[in-house]
Amino acid sequence: MIILHDPSCTEYGSQMRPEQPARVQHSVTHLRAEHPDWQWRLPALPDEAVLLSAHTPALLKRIQQAPDIDADTPYFPNIYQHARCAVGAALDAAHAALGGQRAFALMRPPGHHCTRNQAMGFCYLNQIAIAALNAQGGGSVRVAVWDFDAHHGNGTEDILEGRPGLFFSSVHQFPGYPGTGTRSTVNCRNFPVAPHAPREQHRGELARSWEAVLNFKPDLVLASAGFDAYAGDPLTEMTLAGEDFAELGRWISQSGLPAAGVLEGGYSPELPHLLNSFLSAWDQ
Repeated sequence: MIILHDPSCTEYGSQMRPEQPARVQHSVTHLRAEHPDWQWRLPALPDEAVLLSAHTPALLKRIQQAPDIDADTPYFPNIYQHARCAVGAALDAAHAALGGQRAFALMRPPGHHCTRNQAMGFCYLNQIAIAALNAQGGGSVRVAVWDFDAHHGNGTEDILEGRPGLFFSSVHQFPGYPGTGTRSTVNCRNFPVAPHAPREQHRGELARSWEAVLNFKPDLVLASAGFDAYAGDPLTEMTLAGEDFAELGRWISQSGLPAAGVLEGGYSPELPHLLNSFLSAWDQ
């Protein structure tokens, strides 16, 4: 397993916010101790032209200046550079996957809520959408994004909807932030799960969403890996257990498909263990 990580991603933010440096700091410490054989790589910083494949020039300008975008998405000095670096990690992870390696981008900020022209929900740039577009190249590579974060990846859907050769599948809590994800289109499939739904029901929707990914017959799978569907997460009302995230990793492993992952949400103190369960099962 290759882990794309830059320690500078923990140099902004506050421990008073759910999306805080400790999420990644503790996960790095735990994974390094559990897997001394895994490779750790610094991501490259992408050119602005790569960002413009998914976003408007106005968005890039907006996130580089005060005031705060919204209560969940404040302005931080250098946040544009941090978001760019997170995009670089996703791009490098996707490239490694196409080369036959397993790779995971362990960075912040997350990205799947950022639309073409609007940063929101802790997300400033949409790294997984950019990685999907970049990996597709001239259209010869079919790319599926599988989003199992507890919140709908509205930004990823906004960017990828209607694009040939690209597919988006999301399982998420509804009702819940951001209030989208109740309809499906030709290349965007949504699987909403009610708050407090039984664990077995949620797992069933995850299985359906994964089947939709497999039916697309992708050449590459990119996982928007959020761990906030865990029963102990403070921001959601879902019921998954740690072993369920291991099962998701096994599905990816058993598929034999080239795959890369990107950290999205997950705000419980158990995040390092949940992440380890998922990655360890995937790396079998």
